[in-house]
Amino acid sequence: MNRQRLSLLAHTDHPVAAPLDDESVRRLLRHGVPRDDARVLDLGCGSGEWLLRALTAHPRLRAEGVDVSGSALALARETARVRGVGDRLVLRQTDASDFAAPHTFDLVISVGAAHAFGGLPATLAAARRHLAPGGRVLVGDGFWAREPSPDAVEMLGDLADLPTTVDRVVADGWTPVHGHISTRRELDDYEWSWTGSLASWALDHFDDPDGSQALAAATTHRDEWLRGYRDAFGFVTLVLRPTPERSRDSGSPEGPGARD
Repeated sequence: MNRQRLSLLAHTDHPVAAPLDDESVRRLLRHGVPRDDARVLDLGCGSGEWLLRALTAHPRLRAEGVDVSGSALALARETARVRGVGDRLVLRQTDASDFAAPHTFDLVISVGAAHAFGGLPATLAAARRHLAPGGRVLVGDGFWAREPSPDAVEMLGDLADLPTTVDRVVADGWTPVHGHISTRRELDDYEWSWTGSLASWALDHFDDPDGSQALAAATTHRDEWLRGYRDAFGFVTLVLRPTPERSRDSGSPEGPGARD
């Protein structure tokens, strides 16, 4: 079973594809969408759930999504048709890191897709290229909530702790204007949904050539989560605005306005 199909099946019951519940998504979009007629881009949109919810909440909003998975984009198109927002959604099958648009966007979303760019700094650099003046970025990525084991680092990469993650974002020229740290319930619900959706499909299609592979993947993922990274992994989603250069220069302790 290829990785794209596996991911699509695993996210059947959690199409946001990140450890966030419905209320968290609604609140993040409320802070991220600057106005009702905004133009929104999702880099690594998967089945398009972030865009679909934004389109549903804002009748004049227009959206574009980019992803390499043709099956995920096909699902996004069908869901958009069912929800009655397909006429305001454009989907493109291409690598998000190579995507070039003829116009800029008021909100650029990339949640849980930093691996496609090679990390969070590269994700933010890509988002900046597409951002209109006064625009915002909604980005989500993992961090270490506790000291990880070597196995956890091997599984998920060399993440930083939360303060360091935010400090790096700020140093890169961004100001957080809203954010959400996923709760233990959100994190666990996401993992149970990921492994459970995939395992359920495998059991229902065990005679399918991919059935045994899907069940093995669900079992391996569940074991890695419970034994490897559950107690150390966290997830933060930030709404960011570019920091003006003068403000960045004067915001250091040595700059104007420093306390005595």
